[in-house]
Amino acid sequence: MRLSYTKALNRALADELAADPAVCVFGEDIGAGMAGPTLGLLDRFGPGRIVDTPLSEQAFTAMAIGAALSGRRPVLEFQIPSLLFLVFEQLVNQAHKFSLMTGGQAGVPLTCLVPGSGSRDGWAGQHSDHPYGLFAHAGVKTVVPATPADAYGLLRSAVRDPDPVMVFAPAAALPVRETVTRELAPVPLGSARVHRSGTDVTLVAVGHLVHDALAVAEELADEISVEVFDPRTLYPFDWTALAASLERTGRLVVVDDSNRSCGIGAEVLATAAEEMRLTAPPRRITRPDGAVLPFAPALDRALQPGREQLRHALRAVVK
Repeated sequence: MRLSYTKALNRALADELAADPAVCVFGEDIGAGMAGPTLGLLDRFGPGRIVDTPLSEQAFTAMAIGAALSGRRPVLEFQIPSLLFLVFEQLVNQAHKFSLMTGGQAGVPLTCLVPGSGSRDGWAGQHSDHPYGLFAHAGVKTVVPATPADAYGLLRSAVRDPDPVMVFAPAAALPVRETVTRELAPVPLGSARVHRSGTDVTLVAVGHLVHDALAVAEELADEISVEVFDPRTLYPFDWTALAASLERTGRLVVVDDSNRSCGIGAEVLATAAEEMRLTAPPRRITRPDGAVLPFAPALDRALQPGREQLRHALRAVVK
């Protein structure tokens, strides 16, 4: 069957709601399914479990944390990634730490879904962030699926997890469709995926950039053998799988659609340099430091990682 990324998220939520009566969904306009992943859920599961909230992220995040502490498994939908800045303290300093500070006596099985993280044309400076690195830095479980099947599987695992999990669905991945030939199933958190095997360079690509990585790898196939590595989970990161890939290739390029300083790209390069086999200096491709994406579409695209940068970096590490 053909499965779209957004439909995969919708199906994962429906399957978890059907499987576990403790699962519920909170968010703005979710009854109408405005962002896509919650479409039709209100009619199927009712307002007792699909809860349209007021326009206050801090209020419904606090409500969800309380519900999780009381035995529910809430899913929060944040329509815009920068709204996470409003609730960062609640998620990182409260929800994330309850289990650690109580010796496991209190758990917060809370999932935060961001359908449309990153840039969309015209979203401009205050709507185009990709803040997954902030949550990975704080030690919160963080996933960024690239494909519809992985979006389905990782979201189901997130909802079942005993801890808070951040699920970033990149805006650029939402139009992706995939032919699924096997039954959809949960994907374990912390497990990377090699989309394409290679022998010359390991190309680590986060989220929607996996599709650019695969396209460039195919373009350069006669010149460079590129292994495309999709971490899927940014925290906990699958360092064992990356080390195995670098044993095969010895060279590393990372493409990461977030800011350069202190980002996931920097962490991957640093860990690889400290602990893994590298035969050439690694490269990373990111947004510029402190980038604020402008309204103008051409300027927006100019600040994001692109295929030409990928081609240049891959050739540079081989030479």
